[in-house]
Amino acid sequence: MSAMLLKISWLEPFVKIAQGDRPIEQLMLILRTMGIPMIGLITFLFVWHIGAQNINTSLGTFPGPAQVYEQSINLIADHKAERAKEVAFYERQDVRNAKKIAKNPDAEIKIRSYTGQPTFFDQIVTSLITVLAGFAFASIIAIPLGIMIGLNATLYSAINPLIQIFKPVSPLAWLPLVTMVVSAVYTSDDPLFAKSFITSLITVSLCSLWPTLLNTAVGVSSISKDLQNVSQVLRLSFLTHVTKIVIPASIPAVFTGLRLSLGIAWMVLIAAEMLAQNPGLGKFVWDEFQNGSSNSLGRIMVAVLAIGLIGFLLDRLMLMIQRKVSWDKSSALR
Repeated sequence: MSAMLLKISWLEPFVKIAQGDRPIEQLMLILRTMGIPMIGLITFLFVWHIGAQNINTSLGTFPGPAQVYEQSINLIADHKAERAKEVAFYERQDVRNAKKIAKNPDAEIKIRSYTGQPTFFDQIVTSLITVLAGFAFASIIAIPLGIMIGLNATLYSAINPLIQIFKPVSPLAWLPLVTMVVSAVYTSDDPLFAKSFITSLITVSLCSLWPTLLNTAVGVSSISKDLQNVSQVLRLSFLTHVTKIVIPASIPAVFTGLRLSLGIAWMVLIAAEMLAQNPGLGKFVWDEFQNGSSNSLGRIMVAVLAIGLIGFLLDRLMLMIQRKVSWDKSSALR
């Protein structure tokens, strides 16, 4: 049992203390890894509480930790109430359809979807779907292109000016152009996806593909001469060279780019959702700002903290995947 616990890094000092293994040293380690971050968090909450009381806005006092906690409880309660309404809606529909069939077995039954107000947690799910779709689309473009320009210096010289021009462009500049293009091209009487979703997805992709593209190119171009010589000696075909030599050797650099791209994608998404009015956390923040109720500031602050926490968890998820896939374990420790 203790051997299993030792595999969990943050539990290791506690297990060693229980075993009598250098308890003073383990306590100091616990203080550094857990105590100091906890002190920093408590200090932040105290400064936030004091500062919030001295900031008055048109909607009232700026929300402190207590008000944000209260609004988070309210948002959970709203979510549960909305789910209860949804269940009741389908139950009533089932009862009506059962009565209809009882009167006429050949009657046509229609199942209507619930169209209630999306809750805070529904908007989180929508944002996650959008950002992961945009990130995946950007990665599908960036990784192969990065490999190609990393293998060909001439191609890199041709594309590099375009990368340097478009890389710093803000999502707020891309969004009007993307909106107009999507409106002109994506025309259908029964679209599979909403235009606002496509607009947000493309905007996220355009802004987040550059770190993956550049890091992949750098990783590919930095492959050691020894590996390249091995490929030449074995007379590997181009495709075999890429799959057996280039991709495995450049995986640490590729994942560094992917982590950066995912972080940028998450930040860009919030702004894109605000302006494109695509359901998600960005639209939630904008709607609360427009609502202007006494609870709006607290709810916006809940969304801000949720955005930060989700961004952190997405980065940890990508780091976990990197540790599983990458041969260079030292690059996946941060």
